[in-house]
Amino acid sequence: MSTQPPAQADRSFNRPMLVKLVIVAVMMFGFGFALVPMYRAICQITGINNLVQRDATVREAKNTQVDMSRTISIEFDANARGPLGFKPEQRSMDVHPGEVTTVMYEVSNEQARTIQAQAIPSYAPKQATEYFRKIECFCFTQQTLTANQTKRLPVVFVVDPKLPKDVKTITLSYTFFELNTPAAATAGSAAPTASTANPAATSANPA
Repeated sequence: MSTQPPAQADRSFNRPMLVKLVIVAVMMFGFGFALVPMYRAICQITGINNLVQRDATVREAKNTQVDMSRTISIEFDANARGPLGFKPEQRSMDVHPGEVTTVMYEVSNEQARTIQAQAIPSYAPKQATEYFRKIECFCFTQQTLTANQTKRLPVVFVVDPKLPKDVKTITLSYTFFELNTPAAATAGSAAPTASTANPAATSANPA
């Protein structure tokens, strides 16, 4: 009965193991590259990581070629959640793709207390989202409004000239909502005290 020397047996065992490890390493390397387009696809579908981030720098926007042959109608919409007044200073404007444009919104705190608020943008049609590039926007940060304060807030944007030819109107919509709703304080103020619940109890004079 013949047996392999230990060294030869080790080489026979290590060779297929090495091949398997190389295959696994190559597959992991390829999977790592595949994660990037997968992440971009998920973000594009869900809108994650694209809501309140700067879309282009001022320098990039100024270097964009303006397409004077096309005019895009931009419509502005505003919605508020909570004790906020919110509206655009103009309802629409016409722009050329590649043209840097500014529009102003107005938000007001209608309460006698300080409010923390955040605006979230959305676009219609959905396919216009990746071509509407915000350079500066109040939606990038939370906004603090003191009691009865009103602010004028700018949005600086540019429409990418690569916008599909069939898109002639884009609606930019913002929803502004309060972050620090004082629910506990409201609930606490609704509970009557003993004196207000029974005024006679405070006025009674014990014998």
